[in-house]
Amino acid sequence: MQNPQGRIVSVHSDYAVVEVDTESVCERCASGKGCGAGLLGAGSGTQRISASVPDGLDVSDGDLVSIVLRPKDILRAALIVYGYPLAGAVLGAIAAAIAGFGDVAAAVAALSGIAAGFLSASRRLRHVRCLREFTPAVVERLAAAPVAE
Repeated sequence: MQNPQGRIVSVHSDYAVVEVDTESVCERCASGKGCGAGLLGAGSGTQRISASVPDGLDVSDGDLVSIVLRPKDILRAALIVYGYPLAGAVLGAIAAAIAGFGDVAAAVAALSGIAAGFLSASRRLRHVRCLREFTPAVVERLAAAPVAE
């Protein structure tokens, strides 16, 4: 999979706003066999995102850059978003079964577990440390900004 490329719109102290083409850059996604992450940025066109800029990488407005979100971080984010509610549902259903409640109560407990899992995932993802972990990063300056004549 090729890293997405974008053009820097503005540079701040530790991050840059990058305009990225939302059309799929992954060959698997383009062929309809990908993970479906491209569906989240539905439609074609451009999108502006904030990306961290590592120390020592000199970038300026208009530069063409390569950005990345590490696969490990994508997996961890997916585990939080999907795993917490799933674990809540399973634990709720198990607790209802152990307590000897009927099927209706087990279903209600599972739904309550899903809700608790969503709330827990939402709180986890709102922490500043977590947000920094799952922020795209500029990894390379591909081309300098065109010089205006």
